[in-house]
Amino acid sequence: MLATTCLRRSELVSLTWDQVDLVNETIRIDGKGKKDRILPLHPHLIPLLASYKASLRSYQIYPSEPVFLNKNRKALVPLGLHVIFKVVLKKAGLPPTRFTLHHLRHTFSTWMLQKNKENVDLRTLQELLGNESITSTQVYTQV
Repeated sequence: MLATTCLRRSELVSLTWDQVDLVNETIRIDGKGKKDRILPLHPHLIPLLASYKASLRSYQIYPSEPVFLNKNRKALVPLGLHVIFKVVLKKAGLPPTRFTLHHLRHTFSTWMLQKNKENVDLRTLQELLGNESITSTQVYTQV
């Protein structure tokens, strides 16, 4: 989800079910600096999220409940997400010390500009990322 939505780690772990709209295939993010933004969900994520939601108990899908839970069915925290990411990297045969969760955000940004040049300009990418300054976004034109 991080790689296809450009979420920050903190935004992902704080995501609640009232922010997820599977019908309209979007998520509403309470971003940095109280800047809300609406992000599209990748079509591959829709059935995965729907299946995941269906696997939860009814009290776990109240609008105010966190979307992502740890192995103890408690809200996932940033450090827990980091640990999961490192385990997945190892299983994939990738060096865990080489990659960070933030690399997924960079991957999204670079991919958007390279593959969608006709539909995505720098200002659009800035809005998707929730960057306050365009200079923070311009780094992706150098890649």
